[in-house]
Amino acid sequence: MIKNVVFDFGGVLFDLDYDGAVEAFRKIGLVDADQRLDRYHQRGMFEDLESGRITRDVFRAQLSQMLTPARELTEDEVLEAWLGYVGAPIDQHKLDYLDELRRRGYHTYLLSNTNPYVQQWAESTQFSRDGRPLSSYLDHCYCSYEVGLMKPDPAIFRYMLNDAKLVAGETVFLDDSPANIAVAQDLGIQTLLVEKNADWRPSLDGILYRV
Repeated sequence: MIKNVVFDFGGVLFDLDYDGAVEAFRKIGLVDADQRLDRYHQRGMFEDLESGRITRDVFRAQLSQMLTPARELTEDEVLEAWLGYVGAPIDQHKLDYLDELRRRGYHTYLLSNTNPYVQQWAESTQFSRDGRPLSSYLDHCYCSYEVGLMKPDPAIFRYMLNDAKLVAGETVFLDDSPANIAVAQDLGIQTLLVEKNADWRPSLDGILYRV
């Protein structure tokens, strides 16, 4: 019996726009943004930020030196660049569905490779049409930069299971990355591989409410 539902963030709860992110970083002067950003798993200092190995101040300083020409970026400029990944306004129907899950007695969680800039937006009144932050729809958010681990490392899944006291077999995990799904399955977590930016609600209903 499923008791817990765990969601990825980008590509699942909000539409992920890789091309928009590349354009946004190019706009601030990162001319080779297409070579430095990734659709699924960041590399270099971008990964260092999302894994918590460097702070946002260190990231901003390093990014400033990579621009053409180099200049000191403001926090707002870096935030705006990261938000290039947000491809469209949040689908309020998905957020309403999260509320519905909790009313039905399910526990809901986020497990995401993300960074403090994206989470700054997610925890603001700008996140949803109703002015509610992401965390108000969930029992807890497990963010890579806070935990110090990243998917698909099995350790981040174990951390979540242990911290939230979840039973793997009573948990379903939604993600758009086959690599992340495979690791969750190896740990005994039920999974739903979703198409990036698609409406996964009917498929999840099929898992939760099947007789």
